[in-house]
Amino acid sequence: MSHADVPRYAELRTRTDGPPGSSWGVFGEKDELGMLNFLTPEITRDAARLVRRGTTFNLDYPINAFVPSIAGTRPATAHHMFANNPNHRDDWLDSFYLQSTSQVDGLRHIRAPQYGFYNGVADEEVTLAWPDKPALGVQLLAETGIASRGVLLDAKRHFEVAGEEWRLDRPRHLSPGDLDAIAAAQGVEIRPGDLLLLHVGWAQWWLGAGDEERKGRTGTPGIAQSFEMLEWIWDHRIAMFAADNSGLEGSPKLPDSGLFLEDDPLPERGPNHNGGLHRHLIPLLGLIIGELWDLTALAADCADDGVYEFFLTCSPLNVVGGVGAPPNAIAIK
Repeated sequence: MSHADVPRYAELRTRTDGPPGSSWGVFGEKDELGMLNFLTPEITRDAARLVRRGTTFNLDYPINAFVPSIAGTRPATAHHMFANNPNHRDDWLDSFYLQSTSQVDGLRHIRAPQYGFYNGVADEEVTLAWPDKPALGVQLLAETGIASRGVLLDAKRHFEVAGEEWRLDRPRHLSPGDLDAIAAAQGVEIRPGDLLLLHVGWAQWWLGAGDEERKGRTGTPGIAQSFEMLEWIWDHRIAMFAADNSGLEGSPKLPDSGLFLEDDPLPERGPNHNGGLHRHLIPLLGLIIGELWDLTALAADCADDGVYEFFLTCSPLNVVGGVGAPPNAIAIK
């Protein structure tokens, strides 16, 4: 399907042949890649031409960088080594939670309560069946390989320059208009197939904050929960959206977003996704989301040379049936 044939989000919201607001069937009845379909070989080829200096930026924080766990449900990873002889070393990991540090959320991460997983994949298919390739597993991202034009939107610097107090321990919900204003100020255009990165500065703040600072936070900067934001993301036809906060979205969730479900039971443990964009972006639109990416050095370099586009590769760990994985992301300028 060409980009010209893709329906706009307003059309998706009014569809009657599938869940309203979903892209189910747009890329085929058996599709498991979602919005990654906007990334074509031609876009990857052209993106490679953005390399000028050959400077690389690692966008992954180390394993165990976020200990204790932000979600409160993941113990630290234990690294062990052994030797078969004096000249040999080998190692293994215990309690390796694939979404405990920099990560991508695959399409089996979240289901829509009313409709299920992306593109109608049945619940029973979202199981680990080694060595088969379970539906929507993160191995599909590894096999496809993600390489495209990366674009950084530096919200932190943009609003600080504008004189706004930018608090990493307070809510700040970025609207579509905010994202457009950042892009315009940076002189960068968002194009189909882009890998969009949002720098708010939160991960760096969290890692440097003390326990009392962390406990005293009332929210997190990130994108706003709204149908307008869903429209902005889909109609820009980006392939992936990542940020350096813990969920891409701002927190707490906006109560008047229209995204909350009535009588939605609270989860027994872990975060409550009711009212969040995750339930729309992942299972309905098929968007791969990145969280807790290390964007500090890249953002500083972009501010220094005024270039906010670059070649970006992302090769998630090839875990068959994985829900998410470290991104192994590298930006090259």
